Amino acid sequence: MGDYLLLAWTWVRASAQYRTSFAVSIVSSFAINALDAVAIGIVFTHVTTLGGFSLREVMFLYGTSGVSFALADMLFGNVERLSQHIRAGTFDTMLIRPVSPFVQMAADGFGAHRIGRLAQAVIVLGLSLPVVPWSRAWMVPVMIVCGVVIFTAVFTLGAALQFVLVDAPELANAFTYGGVTLTQYPLSVYGEQLVRGVTYIVPLAFVNWQPALYVLGQPDPLGLPGWLRFASPLAALLLSAVAALAWRAGIRRYRSTGN
Repeated sequence: MGDYLLLAWTWVRASAQYRTSFAVSIVSSFAINALDAVAIGIVFTHVTTLGGFSLREVMFLYGTSGVSFALADMLFGNVERLSQHIRAGTFDTMLIRPVSPFVQMAADGFGAHRIGRLAQAVIVLGLSLPVVPWSRAWMVPVMIVCGVVIFTAVFTLGAALQFVLVDAPELANAFTYGGVTLTQYPLSVYGEQLVRGVTYIVPLAFVNWQPALYVLGQPDPLGLPGWLRFASPLAALLLSAVAALAWRAGIRRYRSTGN
């Protein structure tokens, strides 16, 4: 952790030297991501509920998903750039340093400008919190922590694929950036097979959907077992274990580019 913080702080200091550019990147990130929330608001000018959820309940889903993804992306999202380092031969340098290659990849080019995305999601989540009963508010931080772990694991799996697949970043983006878009809306608006897929195969439903059903007191539209609403920690643990094994397998399989 100390190595990661030191590397990340070095990149932040370097970025902050160009104050105007740094500030503009934060503001633009905030504004661009705010458009997603605006789109949801526009939808609710034509409907009263979406998939059985009110505007504030949908914003709660949006906020929890957004905060989890923004944290995972800011802290560990840079691992998805692994293929660039492999092509350039710079990943070889990371392997001979006395610091974990994963830590170096995660901290490389640390994007403090992503604070804009995080701030926007935090604001939306804060505005939606009145819909959460106090007796169930304890689940909210659990959702966010588990969501961060799940998204980080997906980022790591995508990076591990880049040891063997040239176009792995595009494939991984379908589950990372596509996953955050998916979880910003009630899964009840999607097909049953998709919902089962993101529950039992790629557990994106545990980022916020299943625990949110408990928090908001909503029934499961598919009638899935009630214990799944409390299974986010288990899903996060299992997926992170798979991601760690995949990363280690990729490291063992990797052969230098020879540069």
